[in-house]
Amino acid sequence: IMLSMSSGKRLEIYGIVLDAGSSRTTIYVYEWPAEKENDTGVVSQIFKCSVEGPGISSYKNNPGAIAKPFDDCLNKVKERIPAHLHKNTSAYLGATAGMRLLRLQNETAASEVLASIQSYFRAQPFEFRGAHIITGPEEGVYGWITANYLMGNFLEVSFNFDGKNLWRTWVRPYRKETMGALDLGGASTQISFIPEDSQDYSNSTLQVKLYGYEYNVYTHSFQCYGRDEAEKRLLALLFLGSYFVDNPCYPQNYETAFTMKSLCGSLCTQSLRPANYHPNQLVKFHGTGDPALCQEMVSLLFNITACRDRDECPFNGIHQPKVKGNFVAFSGFYYTINALNLSGHFSLSDFNSSMWFFCSRSWLHFMLPKFEETYARSYCFSANFIYYLLVHGYKFDAETWPQIHFQKEVGNSSIAWSLGYMLSLTNMIPAERKLIQLPLKPSLFVGLLFLFATMALLCLLFLVYLCVASCNQKNISHVEQVFTPEFTPE
Repeated sequence: IMLSMSSGKRLEIYGIVLDAGSSRTTIYVYEWPAEKENDTGVVSQIFKCSVEGPGISSYKNNPGAIAKPFDDCLNKVKERIPAHLHKNTSAYLGATAGMRLLRLQNETAASEVLASIQSYFRAQPFEFRGAHIITGPEEGVYGWITANYLMGNFLEVSFNFDGKNLWRTWVRPYRKETMGALDLGGASTQISFIPEDSQDYSNSTLQVKLYGYEYNVYTHSFQCYGRDEAEKRLLALLFLGSYFVDNPCYPQNYETAFTMKSLCGSLCTQSLRPANYHPNQLVKFHGTGDPALCQEMVSLLFNITACRDRDECPFNGIHQPKVKGNFVAFSGFYYTINALNLSGHFSLSDFNSSMWFFCSRSWLHFMLPKFEETYARSYCFSANFIYYLLVHGYKFDAETWPQIHFQKEVGNSSIAWSLGYMLSLTNMIPAERKLIQLPLKPSLFVGLLFLFATMALLCLLFLVYLCVASCNQKNISHVEQVFTPEFTPE
């Protein structure tokens, strides 16, 4: 935690979170006023920076090379926070599915990557609180906390006067429901929401206590179902031993090549590794822009039969309650929807028609100036993957689809698990409700109460006066009409 005096008047607190995802690391800087610590709606994101290069798990063979890419963003962070306060600024690094996969594949390499990061931050002026690999359920719940915190769904302020002091306490907003959270990363995807009856899913729910209220949040993280790893699995399925492959999910006439290692070197694609596996052998892919075939191939990534017609089972044999209420879909969900020129919430038919149009285009007519090539070529796959995940996986349908809000941020704060992570680690959302005494003397409170009551009475009297005057005017008009002699033309 860091305290800062802005303009000599107001104390500020800052926190830094490094989101070490599978494809990149993003640094967030948060700020909130010290006098409102443990209140709500006061944390704001003041800076965001994407570290150049891939995610930290990509440095498994050369952990020492992690440091240099961080320098540019960290130098910018140092500029945003007063130098004399750097040493008291808490910084946290949370690694997600990319590092979870690496730890499963090579625990020693994962430990060396984290050790390299620890060593790098020892030379930085910030108070580094450690580099940790967070679990899939934690990632899901932190994203759920972030979304609902930013949208003000947890609490509102209530005022109470005990005859001597004015107290402020936190209460749950009247008739305000929490939103579910859908997060799509590079290596995993998470769904988190409060089900109709959480007792039936006790093994898949996490109990979260915020401001004195308990929330039983169903959450599940699907490893290898992040956008990048899912696409690798699709390319590996298309490969089938041939070094020249048609890809229906790539735009028409687009061509690219990958090494076999980049396709089958991941833990997610090891089972698809062919007998003639040669790590450095190139495999060339040619785009055919066929949305129907693309969707058919994407369906092969989901093991629907594992559920064996069981109710409330999306795929891979995972037991999931029926989706309920509104959801916010962020990260990879948002960026794909944005590429289709859609925003907010919309019908399932609108999504399907936009996806079909997008996937049928030739690469020559593609919006290359708008998107980087590596993203542009894959948006058709992403759209089909999102469709299959949400509709055939999580069981959203034409009626419930509009309840999904595809959103990147609230105000200037990104919807990401990082804010929920920091709020939890700094106890910015305490488990218990607190009474906060406001600096208001009883005599002043009584005076203000009398003033407001007087103003309300005057307003009421004025409204009565207007009503009486209006009625009198109508009566006068009626009398004039009655006594006006009728004119009959000769």
